[in-house]
Amino acid sequence: MLWLKILVAVAVVAAGTLGGYFAANKYRARKKFYTQFSAFNERYLNELNYARKPLDIFLKQYAYTGDFAKALKGFSERRDTKICYSYLTGEERAECADYFAMLGNGDSLSQKNFFAAKQAGIEEKRAASEREAKERGALYLKLGIMAGLAVVILIV
Repeated sequence: MLWLKILVAVAVVAAGTLGGYFAANKYRARKKFYTQFSAFNERYLNELNYARKPLDIFLKQYAYTGDFAKALKGFSERRDTKICYSYLTGEERAECADYFAMLGNGDSLSQKNFFAAKQAGIEEKRAASEREAKERGALYLKLGIMAGLAVVILIV
């Protein structure tokens, strides 16, 4: 009978830990989005300064993953600037939509100025999202473990 209690306790703590891990997913996804967004912005600025390839060729040149890749694919195929990910605030969605709307529009100088002005904000959000993912990820994991242990204490 003791082995059954131990097995149930381990399963409950593991379920709590898994719940904490999944609760922190939105912070990891936000971090990944802004990390790739920042890298894209740097590459595009370099492209505007030096090579000046057509936008469609540039978009296919680098591989991105996750939600940023989906947003970029939606833009490159349909020129869809709408971004609707739950981990982004309404203001961030509007900024991303403005960013994508400006891609390939206007002359090189106006694009350079626009994307250079956006670079500091994107970099700031990338750093903030990395910090938040690290803090919240650890917090939710610990809360999951603690919730699992609390349930074990109540059950066993």
